Amino acid sequence: MTTEKRQLPVWQESILLIVTAVVLAVIVKTFFVQAFYIPSASMEPEMQIDDKLLVQKVSYWTGDPQRGDIIVFDDPGGWLGSAESSGPGNIVQRSLEVIGLYPSGGHLIKRVVGVGGDTVSCCDEEGRLQVNGESIDEPYLADAEANADRTFEVEVPDGYLWVQGDNRGNSSDSRYHLGDPGGGFIREDDVVGKAWLRVWPFSRFGFIDGTDAFEKAP
Repeated sequence: MTTEKRQLPVWQESILLIVTAVVLAVIVKTFFVQAFYIPSASMEPEMQIDDKLLVQKVSYWTGDPQRGDIIVFDDPGGWLGSAESSGPGNIVQRSLEVIGLYPSGGHLIKRVVGVGGDTVSCCDEEGRLQVNGESIDEPYLADAEANADRTFEVEVPDGYLWVQGDNRGNSSDSRYHLGDPGGGFIREDDVVGKAWLRVWPFSRFGFIDGTDAFEKAP
């Protein structure tokens, strides 16, 4: 005697599939990949306004951000204006953002130029950034001359990062917040992930390249 397996009604199967898809999307967003968009010109020319990109989190499961990484991080407090910190405009977009199917706002994207224990200063006689006394040639800068607009010397505390935009003349980065309570440093715990893949516009689709600019810094 054989028994037939009872099949769920179509409506129950549909609900089960939707719930499963949502759970998987949340898991992917939490542990693997998350979508973001670029709100400002601070990372030009590498990142353009309204670029859509995927940020991967796998690199930081067992390691920390490194000099040269382009990272997305939570606002340390007061770095974003009201327009930049606002999220999606309607409930559908907000719901999709929660499960990782809509690019998130309210975050910042910058390049790591100093990690815990580093001394970062600006600038040498040629206007170049210095890390632990070594001058850094940064070919990705939008305007190398703008690098020297703000002079500083800081020692990065352990567990923190010093970050700067590639468009140094138009970036409210660690230099800009040097006098704030946090001293311009961001916590490693605030890092969401590492910029990995540009998905829009399609004409610029591709992986986001790393840099060897900081290799000679001790």
